[in-house]
Amino acid sequence: MRSILHVLFFLKRQKQYKVGDVPIYVRITIDGQRAEFATGRKCSPECWDSRSGRGIGRREEIKTLNSNLIHLEQMAQDTYFHLLKEKQDVTAQAIKDKFSGKAEKTVKMLIETFVAHNARVAALVGKEYSPATLQRYETTLKHVKEMIRKVYKKQDVPVKSVNYTFINELEFYLRTQRSCANNTAIKYVKNFGKIIRICLASGWLTSDPFLNYKAKLRPVERPFLSSEELELISLKKFSVRLDVVRDIFLFSCYTGLAYADVQKLTTQEVALGHDGEMWIRTTRKKTDTPTNVPLLPAALELVDKYREHPVSSCLGKVFPVSSNQKMNAYLKEIAEICGIDKELTYHIARHTFATTVTLSNGVPIESVSKMLGHTNIRTTQHYAKILDMKVGHDMGLLRKKMAIEKHR
Repeated sequence: MRSILHVLFFLKRQKQYKVGDVPIYVRITIDGQRAEFATGRKCSPECWDSRSGRGIGRREEIKTLNSNLIHLEQMAQDTYFHLLKEKQDVTAQAIKDKFSGKAEKTVKMLIETFVAHNARVAALVGKEYSPATLQRYETTLKHVKEMIRKVYKKQDVPVKSVNYTFINELEFYLRTQRSCANNTAIKYVKNFGKIIRICLASGWLTSDPFLNYKAKLRPVERPFLSSEELELISLKKFSVRLDVVRDIFLFSCYTGLAYADVQKLTTQEVALGHDGEMWIRTTRKKTDTPTNVPLLPAALELVDKYREHPVSSCLGKVFPVSSNQKMNAYLKEIAEICGIDKELTYHIARHTFATTVTLSNGVPIESVSKMLGHTNIRTTQHYAKILDMKVGHDMGLLRKKMAIEKHR
């Protein structure tokens, strides 16, 4: 139900006004709530009609006064309808703030707040945030901007207008207009949630629009190479160009390092461990968490193979790593040459380490999680869920154990 606006002009005699003209005030009333402020005009009590809220008489100054009051009343009505149209809080105080200019100073706008947040993240890239984190927020900002422009027909909206409906509109826009898959859409909405938490903490929002919002990430099957496919790639003869790519890819299969971590890996980060074996001691670029991985013999051979490589040795790096785009393009060639019917990307190496190289060979999930640099073991558990062959192997051992005990 729409609120009703009442505008009343009245004389408000101050203590210092014993005689003479009295200041005219305006009272805005909406839903029983009032807000008063001075109009900046005055009138003699003898020339004032309190019932109509207008001056009495035919003098030119009275006509001018009434004309000004009519204009002020029209401004109040225009402000009222503007607040309704913009879906802002329609209160007497809001209209008063518009008149006094306070509204422009206090109303926080959503895109403006999002841009300010991203600017802070950009300033802290390399210190607290990675470039990938900044890119994630920039992409989310772009989608929110487009949604507001297409759905709400505006360039920006007040923070206070963000509610449960707005969150659902954003998710619906991502799924339909941007054709985002379930998990991608939800991740963008969750990124947007960071901005809402800032608004709540700053007191710009009084209620959490995410309170009743529920979205569930769907399990994603992570592709990985089997031990047979891994051996096939390692034994195949390639050109010099593909040979380097294959070796760097295999190194990640044996260590679990992501592309960005192999690219920045220095020779100083490959060092002797407490057990007398060679280890990688580095920090994940994505999460800035320490990652310590003992080197398997196959991985150590690859390190030694490129120790004297002119490009990597000149830079103090372990490998001469090309761009991620080029690496993925070359890996598709390698998959085709080897007859592997999988979309081979560099990230598959990390999945292969987690599944084929470690978990399927009995390495405890806690150790795998630590080597992968996961901050939460639940992330590692996604890999364990797809290892049916490991489950079958473990149950086979249990059957044998039970059979032995039965015949004792």
